[in-house]
Amino acid sequence: MKETTATKKSTVKVPKEKKVVSELSATLYNQKGTSAGTVALPGSVFGVAWNGDLVHQVVVGMQANMRAGTAHTKDRSEVRGGGKKPWKQKGTGRSRHGSNRSPIWVGGGVTFGPRNDKDYSQKINKKMRVKALYTVLSKKLTDGAILFVDALALGEIKTKDAASVLSTLSGIEGFTKLTTKKKTGVLLVLPETNETLTKSFANLPGVTITTALELNALVAATFNTMVVVNPVDAVAALESKMK
Repeated sequence: MKETTATKKSTVKVPKEKKVVSELSATLYNQKGTSAGTVALPGSVFGVAWNGDLVHQVVVGMQANMRAGTAHTKDRSEVRGGGKKPWKQKGTGRSRHGSNRSPIWVGGGVTFGPRNDKDYSQKINKKMRVKALYTVLSKKLTDGAILFVDALALGEIKTKDAASVLSTLSGIEGFTKLTTKKKTGVLLVLPETNETLTKSFANLPGVTITTALELNALVAATFNTMVVVNPVDAVAALESKMK
């Protein structure tokens, strides 16, 4: 009998390439809460796939870099006393001790306590830091938590006018919580520093103001809703972070 050999076709699984979104769009509103057209958004900033591990690593690193490290306990070499042996080594019936600065004594030094010379800082690469920010922004855009406003103009520094603007914008569907008093309520992102807007919104407990260049993943992830003012210039500033 002739031997027959069966040849199986080798199947190689080719991973599917993720579609990179080149450009997105979102509804643009004016200060009165009505639609003012659409705004084009780059996919490199607002179309990034979710990466929870990256965001967690960057956020934890930023929080570590913010630690002051001021907690400090004294060890046995820093506490007062202990120059003399409490009692002789033998003959007293008590356990032997050489110093009352020992950690097992009341008033003695602390073992393994926090020290102010400890460095908690972590190195975060620039590409990681920026990619984490883009990831958070993309997730918030997908969740409908970013409101784009063409401009905010206040005639003078007045908290009442700022509150009125927020009240008007809260009439937009999906953004009814803009008037919240929670500290993590609204993040107002400006393309550049504006003294009138900064001082007007300063006394509103639920609003925090930052610029696009100062925005990072930790701040972006902290707030429930973002209001991006003048998105053309703000997004351009966000894109420049990667350069």
